[in-house]
Amino acid sequence: MDASAIIREFVTLFVVIDPIGSVPVFLFATKYVPRALHRRFAIRAVLVATMVLLGFLFFGQFALEAMGLRLGSFQIAGGIVLFIFAMTMIFGDSKPQREIEEAERDHLEGAVFPLAIPSIASPGAMLGVVVLTDNHQNSFGDQMITAGALLVVLAITLALLLAATRVYKYIGNTGANIISRVMGMLLAAVAVDAILGGMDVMGLATVVGGAGEMLSGAK
Repeated sequence: MDASAIIREFVTLFVVIDPIGSVPVFLFATKYVPRALHRRFAIRAVLVATMVLLGFLFFGQFALEAMGLRLGSFQIAGGIVLFIFAMTMIFGDSKPQREIEEAERDHLEGAVFPLAIPSIASPGAMLGVVVLTDNHQNSFGDQMITAGALLVVLAITLALLLAATRVYKYIGNTGANIISRVMGMLLAAVAVDAILGGMDVMGLATVVGGAGEMLSGAK
């Protein structure tokens, strides 16, 4: 896997996980939690999200094959879902607003919900890590690189959560909304590339470069 492919995978994972967008969710979830427990709260949330996303990265395709589904079909379906998710980020409520309102409505405060799931390990992130790997075309080494990029993004997420109070002081609600919408635009482009990559894998179209190359395993 060359450097450009690694960077593109890192950007894709950063967009679908959206570490900055999880900061307001963390602040809400820890609103009534003693400050002394905030560090443990953040670490627990990231660990849960890490286990979930690594599970999808390594075993997601096996689950699909057990159900008789082709990776190309999942790439296309995943791309469509990611695109719809991106549209909600751009035109609907931003990720922080939506998840904070959901947490408030359910009266749940905890590291697992809503912080680990669905804020960090979101449906888009789960789909994204499966789309980025193909057990038949990618070597174990390539998958380890993808896993490494995932761990780096999650480490950044943890760092932001640990410094959440200071970060949110600077970006505020307005900053979080702007960042979520910009990331929605990037995610829309990633989604289109995922669809094209799935069509390439299934022989429905020939895609040169871009995610058509990355997602089909030509790394």
